[in-house]
Amino acid sequence: MDRFDVGLGERSYPIFFGNGLLGEIGHSCKNLRLGGSVAVVTNPTVGVLYYAFVRDSLLAAGFTVHLVEIPDGEEYKNTETLNIIYDRCVEFGIDRSAFILALGGGVVGDMAGFAAATYLRGIPFVQVPTTLLAQVDSSVGGKTGVNHPQGKNLIGAFYQPRLVLIDVAVLSTLPEREFLCGLAEIIKYGIVLDRKLFEYIEIHCEKLLARNFDSLLHVIRRSCAIKASVVEKDEREAGLRAVLNYGHTLGHSVETLAGYGHYKHGEAVAIGMVQAARFSEHSGYSSNEDTERIVTLLKRLGLPVELPKFSASEYTDALWHDKKVREGGLNFVFNKGIGDFHIGRVTELTTLLAVCGIGT
Repeated sequence: MDRFDVGLGERSYPIFFGNGLLGEIGHSCKNLRLGGSVAVVTNPTVGVLYYAFVRDSLLAAGFTVHLVEIPDGEEYKNTETLNIIYDRCVEFGIDRSAFILALGGGVVGDMAGFAAATYLRGIPFVQVPTTLLAQVDSSVGGKTGVNHPQGKNLIGAFYQPRLVLIDVAVLSTLPEREFLCGLAEIIKYGIVLDRKLFEYIEIHCEKLLARNFDSLLHVIRRSCAIKASVVEKDEREAGLRAVLNYGHTLGHSVETLAGYGHYKHGEAVAIGMVQAARFSEHSGYSSNEDTERIVTLLKRLGLPVELPKFSASEYTDALWHDKKVREGGLNFVFNKGIGDFHIGRVTELTTLLAVCGIGT
């Protein structure tokens, strides 16, 4: 088992990495002196595979365990589902001495984290991410929340977990489509923050697709280290942390316009990264060679690269409802070649959309 800490002063927490770690979760929670009761939030898909392992580990460590099951899918990441978590916590008598454990992907983690941030004005929570996307992105950094019909993650809070446990073994049961979504987020880190990581993915593409545990642990640990470093410098996205939104601007619009659940988050981000690369090239921050490398790698991994056919007015409306809009402008992340970035303001969306092939 490997470990490093996210350094946020009194809100610092460890991330554990390894192969076959689920049985250690009870011991790890006990070492943190967390309360005697725990509400484990999961969905039926994950629960049938891994809940028993987590439950037994927690019971062996002396915890009282309660199951909170929510529906599976991005379309359920809303306030109605959030109320299911609140209702079960009240039913089980979860109090401030207890904690919430998120066992699942990004939807479970975001919702369980937001529930923990707001239930009784805040109780501790633990992340046990079971998708590659959640392992390298949403489980680290403390962003929690739910979607609104007019925009993704418009309702939420910054609330750090007490512990993140990443078990690469759970990826063996992950559906291929979900697995590829995680690789998209890893590529994102490489494009804007780590050229060597991007090159590693290019070289080890086949091993990653074959889910070689050593290769996966390498890219997962590196991705988490990159994100932790950014979060330590800018926990609440006042500046630097916005770089992690690369590809998300148009990606979130794709999710919103297509309807939550039609495109998975990583697929939408892949599409958004291609458009960001094209706009970066148009704006003089990168070359056509850089753009083609990005498109080629995403295609090699079987990820989508083309925007779905919605009108310019629909994309414009979705973009202006994005939470990255401030004072009449859109904060946009450009890639500077591969491995670096620039954050700029976009006020005229017609040029952005035209570069992306969206007419009036």
